[in-house]
Amino acid sequence: MHVVLDTNIFVSMLMGGQVGYIHDAWKEGKFFLVISDAILLEYLDIFQRPKLHLSSQGASAVIERIQRKAKFVTPTEAITVVEADPSDNIFLEAALEGKVDCIVSGDSHLLELKTFRDIPILPAREFITLLKSRE
Repeated sequence: MHVVLDTNIFVSMLMGGQVGYIHDAWKEGKFFLVISDAILLEYLDIFQRPKLHLSSQGASAVIERIQRKAKFVTPTEAITVVEADPSDNIFLEAALEGKVDCIVSGDSHLLELKTFRDIPILPAREFITLLKSRE
């Protein structure tokens, strides 16, 4: 299964709790993370924010794992579907280019779409249920 994770999901999974299950599933190879350079840049920006309390060493380890394990795509189509927050369109672009099975997000702008060109947009809880159903 190939998946795009919105930044808020990626940050939540690093913080543990129920969403930490997604992190464990990714590490165990239960799904492949699909990202673009634009998504990686957004992850980097967020990881450096003081309120996350990620050490530079911890952030570096996560970025290294992403670079080693993620499938990088270069979107060929500019998407302008999310007008309220155009920065969310990078997730749709990567999902389309990567031919993913779903997008996982906690962002209301993306979740309101429910699907994008037949790609389901799921909240973390539904994605966790999907992962567990495949065990």
